[in-house]
Order: sequence, then C-alpha cells, then structure tokens
Amino acid sequence: MGKLIRFLITHGIALAIGFGAGVYFLPILTAPPAPDSAKLEEMAASAQFTAELTRDLRGSDFVHWGEGTVSVSATEITHQGKLAPGPDYKLYLTQGLVDHEDTFDRAKAVQIGNIKTFGGFIVDVPEGVDVTAYDSILVWCEAFSEFITAATYK
Repeated sequence: MGKLIRFLITHGIALAIGFGAGVYFLPILTAPPAPDSAKLEEMAASAQFTAELTRDLRGSDFVHWGEGTVSVSATEITHQGKLAPGPDYKLYLTQGLVDHEDTFDRAKAVQIGNIKTFGGFIVDVPEGVDVTAYDSILVWCEAFSEFITAATYK
C-alpha cells in the first residue's frame, strides 16, 4: 500500500510539472514570428494615440506582464516590446484602466482580436469599432481569465 501511495504522489507531481511546463512552453513553441521592427515602427508613426506598458500594475507578476509601447490608430493597434508568453491572449479596448482581473468589466470592453506573438504584435481593429470611444487597452488571457497587462492611451 505504501508503494502505491508513493507511486501516485510522485507521478502526480510529475504530471503537474509537465502540464505546467506545457502550458508555458507550448505558446512559445507554436507562436508565429513577431512582426518586423521596421513594420511596427512604420505603423506606430501613423498612430493617433500611444501608451506605455509597464510591469508595475497591480495585476502584474512574474508570469503575467507586458512592457513596451502600444500605438493605437483607427485601423490597427501595434505593440513594440515584450509580453510574458502564455496561451489564448486577447486584446481588448476598455473604458478606464483595468489593472487587475477583479476590475475587468466585459460590459465596458470590446474585444479587438487575438495576440499570437510575444515580441510585438499588430492587431487589426474590427470595422465599426471606434477607438476614440475607449481610453485603454487590455491584454487578457482568455483561457485562464488572467490579467496580463494594460495601459491608458488617452
């Protein structure tokens, strides 16, 4: 009986570590290449608004963070910088800065699109979305309902 319990515990721990490593590394391994820095700079130059992502927000920690510059135009949102890698990232526009998952009100947000790269991104703004009706961006992990990062752009 003792061997069975030891077997279950050790293999359960190994399974948990493997699952955690898979959740962390799979998005990195399957991510497409980040956009070219020249393309990001070109698109950022025509932006209406800019904002800085920092790691010092209330909801940020060592595995949920973003840093760099976000540029917002009527047709696309670009990011020059880095995001902590993770699964199922979504970009939202919000009314008011969301700095933690407990302050995210989906009723006051609009989903812009998916984020698949962690070294900068370009996300097209869907037709009919007015970026001037919002003032902040939010990067959200949909799979785990986790705050990643956010910034106020106007």
